[in-house]
Amino acid sequence: MHLKRSIGALLALSLSAGVAFADDITFAVVGPMTGQLANIGDQFKQGAEAAAKAINEKGGVLGRQIKLSIEDDVCDPKQAVSVANRIVANGINFVDGHACSGSSIPASAVYAESGTLMMSPASSNPVMTDDAAKKGWPTIMRLYTRDDAQGAFIGPWIAKKYAGKNVVILHDKSAYGQGVADAVKSTMNASGLNELLYEGLNAGEKDYSALVTKLKELKADVVYFGGYHPEAGLMLRQSAEQGLKFQLIMPDSIASPEFWQIAGPAGEGTMFVFPSDPQAKPEAKEAVEKIKAGGFVPEGFTLFSYAVIQAFAQGIERAGSDDPMKVAEALKDGKPISTVVGDVVFDEKGDLKNASYDINQWHDGKYAPIAQ
Repeated sequence: MHLKRSIGALLALSLSAGVAFADDITFAVVGPMTGQLANIGDQFKQGAEAAAKAINEKGGVLGRQIKLSIEDDVCDPKQAVSVANRIVANGINFVDGHACSGSSIPASAVYAESGTLMMSPASSNPVMTDDAAKKGWPTIMRLYTRDDAQGAFIGPWIAKKYAGKNVVILHDKSAYGQGVADAVKSTMNASGLNELLYEGLNAGEKDYSALVTKLKELKADVVYFGGYHPEAGLMLRQSAEQGLKFQLIMPDSIASPEFWQIAGPAGEGTMFVFPSDPQAKPEAKEAVEKIKAGGFVPEGFTLFSYAVIQAFAQGIERAGSDDPMKVAEALKDGKPISTVVGDVVFDEKGDLKNASYDINQWHDGKYAPIAQ
């Protein structure tokens, strides 16, 4: 009799522990939490934490509280795959990440195989969702824009604004940097302007004197660089030291105060493309105020990471289930999802429909959209 009671008590304890576990739902947040691009990882983390807190305060998701598992891939493809395997092994079915396309693309194969729903708030290389669609992977999505859409926006603008000027296109050889540079080159060329030089540089380099000399010889008026803020900032500083000034145009990667910390005054006038300012949207007002009150400015990808958590929550509620396959299907049903970056609609590939952009310009350590 005593043995039966003990077994019954253990069983009850086990069941209660199972219920407690089931009451929470865990989302992984993956990005470069350390390394040169750690500012992007911090944006991911801050956005996701703010979203989870807001949703939990309103009762959670189908009565369950959101928990976050923060993971660091350093924007390194090998580490990204390792992190993805760990997430899957831990039974986490939803991933807010990754950041760099070079990490997201290989990691996506791990998630697809396990049926995990991955939604990137930053990766823009079209290969990620194009390949997923070809291979029949329905759980690979992005709540961000694509390089080809960004290229279609800025390439013709450069061709028109800088007609007859000496234009150079550079990239950092990454899936992200080269992908967006290729997209800009293609649409700029199609609009009638050809570059004098198309060249890759090695990310992580510290000395760009040879490149600066080459740009001086070419009398470059405009440089489009597909890459990140560490290389861009150093390139500008070293150019200024050699008396070279050109108009630098970048993709969305330099929406961070760290760009100015590296470039200093040499960054004055630098332009970059970014999805229409999410901080200015009325849907973001409350979230922006709360995040700022916590001492963080929700720049860059912060609100896109916030929106991914919102999309997961609404997808689960819409599906009435936390089955990632059913959630992905619910998110692609053509009905808008309400987020801090506005109402979003996903196409059959898992990409956003109808993306819009601003051209931003750095001035005195801050950036703002310019008239186009």
